[in-house]
Amino acid sequence: MRNRLLIGLIILGVCLPLFSCTSSQAKLDAHATQVAWEIYTTLTAAPGTPTPLPTYTAAPTSTLTPTETDVPSIREVSPVAPLTGMPQGTDGYPWWNDSVFYEIFVRSFYDSDGDGIGDIQGIIQQLDYLNDGDPDTTTDLGITGIWLMPINPSPSYHGYDITDYYDINPEYGTLDDFKNLLDQAHARGIRIIIDLVINHTSRLHPWFLQAGNPASPYHDWYIWSDTDPGYVGSWGQQVWFPHGGRFFYSTFSANMPDLNFNNPQVTTQIQDIARFWLEEIGVDGFRLDAAKHLIKVGTIQANSAPTHDWWKAFRLFYKQIRPQAMTVGEIWDDPHITAAYIQDGEFDLSFDFYLAHFFLEGLNAANPEKINTQIKLFYDLVPPGQFATFLTNHDQDRVMSLVFDQDEKAKAAASLLLTAPGLPFIYYGEEIGLQGELANNWNRRPMQWSEDVNAGFSSGTPWTPLGPAWENYNVARQTEDPHSILYHYRDLIRIRSEHAALRVGDLTVVKVTETALYSILRVSNAEAVLILINLSDEPLSGFWLTKSGSSLAEGVYYPVPIWGQGTFAPIAVNANGGFFHLMETPVIPPYGTIILQMQRGED
Repeated sequence: MRNRLLIGLIILGVCLPLFSCTSSQAKLDAHATQVAWEIYTTLTAAPGTPTPLPTYTAAPTSTLTPTETDVPSIREVSPVAPLTGMPQGTDGYPWWNDSVFYEIFVRSFYDSDGDGIGDIQGIIQQLDYLNDGDPDTTTDLGITGIWLMPINPSPSYHGYDITDYYDINPEYGTLDDFKNLLDQAHARGIRIIIDLVINHTSRLHPWFLQAGNPASPYHDWYIWSDTDPGYVGSWGQQVWFPHGGRFFYSTFSANMPDLNFNNPQVTTQIQDIARFWLEEIGVDGFRLDAAKHLIKVGTIQANSAPTHDWWKAFRLFYKQIRPQAMTVGEIWDDPHITAAYIQDGEFDLSFDFYLAHFFLEGLNAANPEKINTQIKLFYDLVPPGQFATFLTNHDQDRVMSLVFDQDEKAKAAASLLLTAPGLPFIYYGEEIGLQGELANNWNRRPMQWSEDVNAGFSSGTPWTPLGPAWENYNVARQTEDPHSILYHYRDLIRIRSEHAALRVGDLTVVKVTETALYSILRVSNAEAVLILINLSDEPLSGFWLTKSGSSLAEGVYYPVPIWGQGTFAPIAVNANGGFFHLMETPVIPPYGTIILQMQRGED
């Protein structure tokens, strides 16, 4: 091992002058120095000794010679705490940490009656595509949760301005249809959460239609001013709109007046809505739309203290009705602001918008630096694993468009998502490479099922045109292609369901000497998994992996491929959980993924 150490430091010494020829010398120098320090501290630290980063740049040398490991023997992967049926939770984590969710825009998923609009019966008919309920089959996607975008009556195509909180949009079906969907989904091990849009209503909601009259009991359910206060919203948008000689407040548009949560009657009404869907209908939770805007305090229009207080009280309310109900908040903000909603017991989870952005930015830049920083930051800010991950959603350009229509990049993005801690959400069609930008709402176009007329979405005229290249990017075609994006998603979800460490394992970001390689270690109570993802269009091999400390117990570990092929040399781990290892074989192909089960040898 002394020779390995010398070789590693020699490599770094040779590489540093070469790095100076690049335009990012400072970053590369710092990266190489960091790796050298990790190598040094891994080999020299006494058990339990903390190893802070150095404040100087010279890479130190070592005098320690750990014991050499043996040549690896043939080993097989063993599933650890595989899921069967409805996820219940592993290692003391909630059920949602065992889940993979799928976001559905009902209008665009599947049309069962030929009117060109997707509907609830359409979802029921396609449930076997999402999860057929049989753990022995591999032809379904394997998701265990569905988030439905708004399903309530609404005058808009998107549904985020609601006119009746106690019913289903008639274009989508009926309450009986929805109850049937819940029963069918639950029978397959799928939970369903719905969008709870309570920051605002539709301008056509009966409450607002009456609220224009100052004598109406609904007048104070909204926010009014005799004159235009003149200030703008949190991103510079107009927020005060004329109505009947007065002005009402709206965060998003003149068609979506905000409710007044300083009025206790509004809170009582919202609690009744939540009780209705949880208790009478049986949904499994809510996605909380526009959650940071709830209560305004003068010109403070986001993340106000009363907003935090309201969500705390709401959580206590719905947990009394259904303790296992889950909420995930939409807080598109600085990670520290977002984390506060979870730290203070307001939501179960919140979406990490920054990580979603950096997943794709890092992939396009072939550099995981920002991914590593953000994933560790948010993991450390919130209770372990209590955040929601995603790549894009209905308010963003689609993944395939952001990776410039490159299939292999789309697969690498899926690998980043489905091997990370937290609860992953997949936007419908992402798994087949559906394309589309937010402009003109092309990111919400119909699901592409086959090469048949209208991509198999509808026997009628679709409510909006199909996306490009649907003849190639559809479920039927990709089901037959083992190299397709769909196959990649299916296999990753299946592997995640079979390995506890990929669902509830902790997080250690591993240092590497290859700047295009993303590497994390995840350790659960009974399993350790090492993930390597090549973010570049070049094959990678012959790099060093090093970490001064982790939750691995001391010993020798044999890396056995869960995903990928090859024979890997054993890795020696010291008493701090640190390791220093030269990964010589095999080559990781461009945008390739290797997932290794770290099997500990005999003591």
